[in-house]
Amino acid sequence: MGSATIRAVDGVSLEIHAGDFVALLGASGSGKSSLLNLLAGLDSPTSGSVVVNGNYLGGLSRNELAAYRRHTVGMVFQSFNLIPSMTVIENVELPLRFAEVDRAKRGALAASALEKVGLSARLEHRPIELSGGEQQRVALARALINGPNILLADEPTGNLDSRTGTEVMDLVRQLNEAMQMTVVLVTHEHDLAEKYADRLISMADGKVIADQWNPSRAAAGAQS
Repeated sequence: MGSATIRAVDGVSLEIHAGDFVALLGASGSGKSSLLNLLAGLDSPTSGSVVVNGNYLGGLSRNELAAYRRHTVGMVFQSFNLIPSMTVIENVELPLRFAEVDRAKRGALAASALEKVGLSARLEHRPIELSGGEQQRVALARALINGPNILLADEPTGNLDSRTGTEVMDLVRQLNEAMQMTVVLVTHEHDLAEKYADRLISMADGKVIADQWNPSRAAAGAQS
């Protein structure tokens, strides 16, 4: 910006293992969403590298990055990003179209994904007919439709009340445990991170300032 160089992500070095539930914590502007975009292959680092499942994202072509986003990662955002003119099931089918899945198979796959998030009765509704929590569940089903190994969630409860946010996060945690799906959650809510994530990574000014296993989750696991 002008003569100043702003490093959105500055010297971050970390490793996330398959099946981990990780929370990226920090104030607005700390770099956590930029880091998530790097993991998603939406942005490229000016130096260093991002490696996912042995693949260097910086070395992938545009088409290979698109395939990576279709099949390896699913993304959920604060805004639901549903298409208003489409029904619930059509919104969830959309990634299958991009992946060129046989049309005859799309409906059953989308219905199965919506069943996992508890929306089997809302297939033909449009987004405007759903509550905020239901819309986020649709967005989650859409993110999961192609069977990703990794779920990247950027403030997924930001537009939800606390009760509905808890329902959505309970569902994310269940999917993490049942499918051994890696979850990287961006949030500024420390209480939310402590309740659900196994590992807490705090950021400020683009740097990791703390990286620790969550004692609250460890205690919950011991009790169960």
